[in-house]
Amino acid sequence: MTKVLREITPLSDKDCFYIVERYKSEFLFPLHSHEEYELNFIQHGKGVRRVVGDSIEEIGDYELTLIGGNQLEHAWEQGSCTASDVREITIQFSPLLFSEGLLVRNQFNSIRKMLDRSSMGLTFSTDAIMKVYSRLDSLGSMQDRFDQFLHFLKILYDLSQDKRARALASSAFAKTEEGSESRRVRKIKDYISAHYNEEVRLEDLASQVGMAPSAFSRFFKQHTGRNPIDYLIDIRLGNAARLLVDTSTGISEICYACGFSNLSNFNRTFKARRGYTPRDFRALFTKNRVFV
Repeated sequence: MTKVLREITPLSDKDCFYIVERYKSEFLFPLHSHEEYELNFIQHGKGVRRVVGDSIEEIGDYELTLIGGNQLEHAWEQGSCTASDVREITIQFSPLLFSEGLLVRNQFNSIRKMLDRSSMGLTFSTDAIMKVYSRLDSLGSMQDRFDQFLHFLKILYDLSQDKRARALASSAFAKTEEGSESRRVRKIKDYISAHYNEEVRLEDLASQVGMAPSAFSRFFKQHTGRNPIDYLIDIRLGNAARLLVDTSTGISEICYACGFSNLSNFNRTFKARRGYTPRDFRALFTKNRVFV
């Protein structure tokens, strides 16, 4: 079974958040997870490889990603980056920082939704990064701790307004759900979660909500942004990725256990959507478990 480093962060019960700024030429910290939320900013890091759950991508010159406090595996690795002046600012804060009573208030509605979405990892647009850049730039050097917290809160609020923020890991891999949904969409997703490892036809899904297949496809895409068959494939791949990471089960066995009809199709689809073959994807997660 693949083991992932479990990080013990330096946050204490009396801290609102922990912030550290580094200048580096190498990314050496291995794949890890922790209970705290983490907001990670990288400047001049083009080519660095970001791993968040089953999402693996190379970043551009500016990177800002929020990792939810749910033990989601993540790392920033060297990739093809050759820069010697990479700047990284990492902010970690406890899930207990904002009480449930506070987050349900209207003023915190967008922040609550953003924190919910971050359970799959949430990366922000360049425009959003530029909007909060000056606050990020000065946050670590602020002497007044109350003003520092207010600046941090404003950063979270501004980021929560980013309409182009993008979730990274699949919901199946992160073992979470995406937001509030209509009863019919939830019914379809529940059906797929229960039957993804079986043969599932479009007609089967449409019949769950009493719709014709063509009308159902339009309805599902309108509410989720994906057609139902693509969503089914993503669920299968997310569960396959989780088995690749968490078990030593053979790739062929994983293929059939997750509803794929043949190994070549599984390998081809996995690489097309994840950027790596199942074998190479598993190799990226072969890290030893360490407490730091």
